[in-house]
Amino acid sequence: MRIALAQINPTLADFEFNQEKIVSFIQQAQQRKCDLVVFPECALFGYHPFDLLERSKLVEKQEAEFKKIIKKIPPGLGVIFGLITKNPNKKGRPYFNSAVFLAKGQKPRFFHKQLLPTGDVFDEARFIEPGDFSKNYFQWKGKKFFLTICEDIWAWEDKKGHSAYAENPLAKVKKQKIDMVINLSASPYFVGKMAKREYVTTKTAAYFKAPIMYVNLVGAQDEIVFDGGSFVLDKKGKKILSCHQFEEDINVIDIDTWEVWNKTPKLSATEELRRALVLGIQDFCKKTGLKKIHLGLSGGIDSAVVAALAVDAVGPGQVMTFGLPGPFNAPQSLRLAQELAKNLGVGFQVVDIKSMYEGVLKSLEQGLGLSGFGVVHENLQARLRGMTLMAYSNKENSLLLTTSNKSEYAAGYSTLYGDMCGGLAPLGDLTKGQVYELARYYNQQGEVIPVEIIDRAPSAELRPNQKDQDTLPPYEDLDKSVSYLVERSGVAKTATDKWLLPVLMRTEFKRWQAPPVVKVSQHSFGRGRRYPIAHKAKE
Repeated sequence: MRIALAQINPTLADFEFNQEKIVSFIQQAQQRKCDLVVFPECALFGYHPFDLLERSKLVEKQEAEFKKIIKKIPPGLGVIFGLITKNPNKKGRPYFNSAVFLAKGQKPRFFHKQLLPTGDVFDEARFIEPGDFSKNYFQWKGKKFFLTICEDIWAWEDKKGHSAYAENPLAKVKKQKIDMVINLSASPYFVGKMAKREYVTTKTAAYFKAPIMYVNLVGAQDEIVFDGGSFVLDKKGKKILSCHQFEEDINVIDIDTWEVWNKTPKLSATEELRRALVLGIQDFCKKTGLKKIHLGLSGGIDSAVVAALAVDAVGPGQVMTFGLPGPFNAPQSLRLAQELAKNLGVGFQVVDIKSMYEGVLKSLEQGLGLSGFGVVHENLQARLRGMTLMAYSNKENSLLLTTSNKSEYAAGYSTLYGDMCGGLAPLGDLTKGQVYELARYYNQQGEVIPVEIIDRAPSAELRPNQKDQDTLPPYEDLDKSVSYLVERSGVAKTATDKWLLPVLMRTEFKRWQAPPVVKVSQHSFGRGRRYPIAHKAKE
């Protein structure tokens, strides 16, 4: 039996588009003489719908496209994909997160997800009623399968004996002899996620004493990136098939001979991270209908890396950059920004903010009675730059990318309505060290980012001779504390931890107003972080 893994990138609530994509991949599976084709979780609706499920009309539109797929199923090919279905009962949540098995001339058979994640970026129980997978066995062409949906296989205890669930309902399923476990997933990416997937799939394969097929969604939705990377493990946990990461793919395995259609090379860790960020930008533009991107180039490391990622995402012809020199910028900064723009092949325009700064400052001095030099003067420069870049957004219907990184966000080292302006923060989940790592990676095949940008000390250049380290701990120490306190919720131990934690607690109001952050760590700022603003917590 030949089975196709159809790893697709659906668009949330674009049901006709998703239906046509599913049918296209069904046709490809038929051309490869497959007997069964398996798609990811919520392939027809897109994932995750969140409060779109308040609009019942959308589910009805999905049902209309579902009926079109049924009519287009070719003879002899079984099809499995994920969708949202209505709960017919008057009690419970209104919908199920379901998978359907379709075959020509057969009544559709539905399977419902049982374990509903509520941690981090998930809140499925808000609208989804848990199903019962205890009877999810089915047969097709003489082979027997057991079907699960994403979280259903994630209740196994980890190596330290921890689990998010008091009981693992999968371990209570009455085992039968089967040919394969199938799992439909929409599993978000973060660095190191693949190892976690391989752990739970290996545990599941061992329990059923059968190979497992894991078919994962690909594409980005707001802050979340789905990396694909679908795979098949044998019953001992050895990987025998992999799909590409961060792109649509179809791969085929014969479960009688274990012959695989395509061999997929493994990505390096830095390339994996780069592709995740590029896909995050690319799909944010595509799925919101925005075609142009712009940002300010400061001559610093963060904006340089964002510009490089933007070019990879939409091409240099769709990226515009701005030099925004103010009263305290070194001439070197503008020169480096110009060099970078030339290297990337993007547009570059200079808008000097000095006259704006002097005019507004004069009005503020008269109106507010300002004297001396302080944070008002620093933030005013950042806000004038933000205003200028947002004006370009209005003029050109262009997406402004924010260039702040996670270490800066954690320390509150960013200006509301200034450098925090924008529609998306590609680096908002990267420590400063990761930003440097990406910059050096871009330069492996030649100097893309001027080496001077990488070598010079980071500075906001908002006062004379300013350096980031005048205000912040060394980034090497700060990055460690950010990862420890934010991603692992650690107890402050080091001097930097103890400096950062109270700062982290009192600057939450800024992060609530930040643009969406492309999530690439296990715990990012954004939808998955639900810290209150008003509290007295100090530890």
